[in-house]
Amino acid sequence: MGEYKIHRRLTFVLQAILIVGFIAEVWSGQWFNAAITSGIILITFAPLFLEKRFRVFIPPEFVLISIAFVFASLFLGEIHGYYTRYWWWDIALHTGSGILLGIIGFLLVHVLNETEDIGVHLKPGFVAFFAFLFAVGIGALWEIFEFGMDSFGGMNMQKEMLGDASGLTDTMWDLIVDTLGAGVIAILGYGYIKTARNKSFLERWIHAFIRDNPGLFSRRR
Repeated sequence: MGEYKIHRRLTFVLQAILIVGFIAEVWSGQWFNAAITSGIILITFAPLFLEKRFRVFIPPEFVLISIAFVFASLFLGEIHGYYTRYWWWDIALHTGSGILLGIIGFLLVHVLNETEDIGVHLKPGFVAFFAFLFAVGIGALWEIFEFGMDSFGGMNMQKEMLGDASGLTDTMWDLIVDTLGAGVIAILGYGYIKTARNKSFLERWIHAFIRDNPGLFSRRR
């Protein structure tokens, strides 16, 4: 319960920082940044919406990390220029995105695999493979989005690296670290299904998700 309160409070602190930033941007007339920040604020309340609307409980650790990722990538990275200020910022966040998307992909197929009404029973290797491809695929779609925003929106989401004005180097490194992060989750997820032990952080999150969402899972007889 103590950890739960800590995660909730840290989430509230990040949301408060975003709200203060939004007010400051409106005050200074930075309307574009204010619009982006308002969108980020709405994203941070998405887990609460899912809990209220669909009665899906999301572990507070995952909520905090997801909100922290959005905060670091969009608010600090795009609005406050951390991507250009720190060369490693983009690499670290894309690695994190591969891990987060891998977890989401794993949970999606695991829910389907354990729901009796659907009648699907996939082998552990395929579940891990799906999680891996899900994360890499979403990462590739994000790179296409960045390319489109740079080409048609006049933005610079594909940052220039090592004099590569086309953004190709940035894109390739993003995809590489996305793949590495997704691979880590695929391996951990495979180990969870095969051993059913509670050792890694992923296994603890999966166990908490299954425990707190009994309606999504039906035990196979």
